Amino acid sequence: MKYLLLLNRAEDALPEPGTPAAQAMLGEYTVAVQAMAEAGVLVDCAPLTAASAATTVRVRDGQPLLTDGPAAELREQVGGYTIIDCPDLDDALTWAAAMPAARDCSVEVRAIVDVGGGPIGGGPIGGGPIGGGPIGGGH
Repeated sequence: MKYLLLLNRAEDALPEPGTPAAQAMLGEYTVAVQAMAEAGVLVDCAPLTAASAATTVRVRDGQPLLTDGPAAELREQVGGYTIIDCPDLDDALTWAAAMPAARDCSVEVRAIVDVGGGPIGGGPIGGGPIGGGPIGGGH
């Protein structure tokens, strides 16, 4: 079963890039991700840009409305994601607890729904390294 780990962070709690604190944080994530890779559970992972750099899309009356910034003002923002393939939720929760975000803020764990080989699971949306399509990943 594949699980999505949403790595939440308080945006104002991030260390300044290039500082020893930022290097230490990067080192902690590297150790956690390498352990997942060595255990064979890592599918994909990446950091995300700041929520302030997001563009939110809403469609109203058939017209897309674009707003600069996140969809909602929250104390915690998603700072990155990790997809793991584990035998069960207990195993996924153990890996989630090993992520530095669990200590510094929170990690939300969600099971990824397997929709089979249909247009979402095997087509252009949600492809990436799992399904192979142009939207949703691929390296």
